[in-house]
Amino acid sequence: MKKLILLLFPFMLSAQTHRFVYQFHYKLDSTATQLAAENMILDINPDDIKFYPYSYAETDSLNIIRDQRVSRWDDHLPALVRKKNSFENTSLILMNDFFSLKSTDKMNWKLLNDTKVEGQYTLQKATTTFGGRNWIAWFSKDVNLSEGPYKFRGLPGFIFEIEDDKNNFIFKLSKSMKLPKTYEAKFLESFVGKKPLPVTEKIIAKKQLELYNNPLQDIAEAFKSNTNPETTFYVSSVQIKSLDQLKGMSDERRKAMRRENNPIEIDKAIKYPVN
Repeated sequence: MKKLILLLFPFMLSAQTHRFVYQFHYKLDSTATQLAAENMILDINPDDIKFYPYSYAETDSLNIIRDQRVSRWDDHLPALVRKKNSFENTSLILMNDFFSLKSTDKMNWKLLNDTKVEGQYTLQKATTTFGGRNWIAWFSKDVNLSEGPYKFRGLPGFIFEIEDDKNNFIFKLSKSMKLPKTYEAKFLESFVGKKPLPVTEKIIAKKQLELYNNPLQDIAEAFKSNTNPETTFYVSSVQIKSLDQLKGMSDERRKAMRRENNPIEIDKAIKYPVN
């Protein structure tokens, strides 16, 4: 944080993107002793806000350089799109299909007197309860943007750090840059050519249970209908030779889904049955 240098602009020029990169540490399993890590991007555009893994932008750059159409998607945290100055979020979720889920996520913040200095910035402490977790944020009024990572926004300044009080999810600002024109992030508009299907929370929960009950359904159906003996099927680099093998792998997938059932909004966690 002490080496963090922000490019501050009182007004964003038209057709520019102000990009912030956060270090994101998280636990898929709440009992884990180690946190996984990746970088996340918060793009503040003239008309909207986009939040997504840094790896998406890397893949997009390689596609442009190599003239290819590689798609990738991570499900550790939903990618988000929202209008500027709005609490209305659209989450993008990939399971057995590509979905979009709208939500209103206004937060009630409590501003505290605690402050600390990071580099040239004075940060103030604030707390809120959101998604079934208690959150602690450090924001700076020196940056005149009422934004932050994921769905966190609405403070009188920019969020540099935020984490839950159980240390399951931690965001820390690491970099800032100005892009000369609006970054379009086309990969958030479709996945392998398919637009996201608008759904409700109930449908998402239903789809998650369907995936839990039959996590390898697609490959099982393809295996059963295959008539070409030369065709080979793989799951996690393991060649599939029988349906019984898929059954065992499905059992392991279900165990992993129960073990890693620690979403950032814990009040929306699915209660998976123990088979």
